[in-house]
Order: sequence, then structure tokens, then C-alpha cells
Amino acid sequence: MHLLIRFVVNAIALYLIAKYVPGFNHDIGVGTALIAALVFGLVNALIGPILRLLTAPLNWLTHGLFAFVVNYILFVITVWIAPNFHVTGEVSRWLSYLYGTIIMMLVATVMHEVWKPEEAGTRS
Repeated sequence: MHLLIRFVVNAIALYLIAKYVPGFNHDIGVGTALIAALVFGLVNALIGPILRLLTAPLNWLTHGLFAFVVNYILFVITVWIAPNFHVTGEVSRWLSYLYGTIIMMLVATVMHEVWKPEEAGTRS
């Protein structure tokens, strides 16, 4: 159930990014957002762990700040792969990707805080 809720929240976030963030194709539908959320989940599940493993030393040296770069790369890959979910050139491409990455990171942080995993020591 948690995975389905996370998928729907990501789809809503990607839909809102495409509709309101400057530089994205503003003429998308719900179906495009759902496909983009599916691509986003697959990219994060398949490519994300590999990138995080390869960049672990840099992430350690920067005290976690390099994770932002990894998330940026994963978001760019998602935009490249997802059909009809692309940047239009209204503003700089990297700036559009940056705004989208920040929004998706905020959504992931809120999702993580709302559904914290139960700690093993607190069970009765």
C-alpha cells in the first residue's frame, strides 16, 4: 500500500512540476504524469543504487551534499526517458532540472517523514 501511495504522490508532484515549473512542457495530461512517475520509480530503483554506490566516497567527503548531484542526474534521466515530459527551453535547461530536482527531493523528504518506518525497539 505504501508503494502505491508513494507512486501516486510522485505522479502528482511530477504533474505539478510539468504544469507550473518554467521550462517544462505545460501541456501534459494525467497519463503522462503517471508514466513519468513509473519511469521515475524505475530509474531510482535500477540506476539509483549503482550511482549511489559509485559516488559513495564523494558523498562521504561532502557529508551528503553530493547526494543532491545524484538526485539531479536521476531526475534528468527520468525527463529524458519519459515520453512528452520534457523541457521546452523557456528558461535554461539545467535550471528547469534543478527546480524539478529540488521539488522531488522535498516531496521525498516529506513522504519519508510522514511514513517513518516503525523502529524495532518500540513494538509492544
